[in-house]
Amino acid sequence: MDFGPFAVAIAFWTFVAIATVAGVVSDYKKRKLALEPLRAAIERGQQLDPAVVERLMAPAADSGVNPLSLRIGGLIVISVAVGVAILSFFLAHIAPIAFYPVMGGALLVLCVGVGLFLASVAAYRHGERKEARGPRV
Repeated sequence: MDFGPFAVAIAFWTFVAIATVAGVVSDYKKRKLALEPLRAAIERGQQLDPAVVERLMAPAADSGVNPLSLRIGGLIVISVAVGVAILSFFLAHIAPIAFYPVMGGALLVLCVGVGLFLASVAAYRHGERKEARGPRV
């Protein structure tokens, strides 16, 4: 059976499916491991402190998006865009028809990098406003 040009697409979507299932299983095992002390205490008939039960049953706090991570990601993606743009000039000497499609790919990657930078600015400003309001009770 020859998959030809579809082999890469099949491999990509297989990877995405495996990564998704692995993430779900990992979250399940972490939650189960976190509740194991509570289950063991109930089985032994020990008195449980309501504060401990509340802390174990509460969902994990969402720390939000780290603006520095977005900025670093933007810098890496913009560097890739510059590299692809330089690649388009080298490819133009071998196959002139490839210049514009590859340069278009570089511009697309550049737009993603700029979007990551803008997202880092927005996340930083949102974090400042959240800190200024204070913790919610």
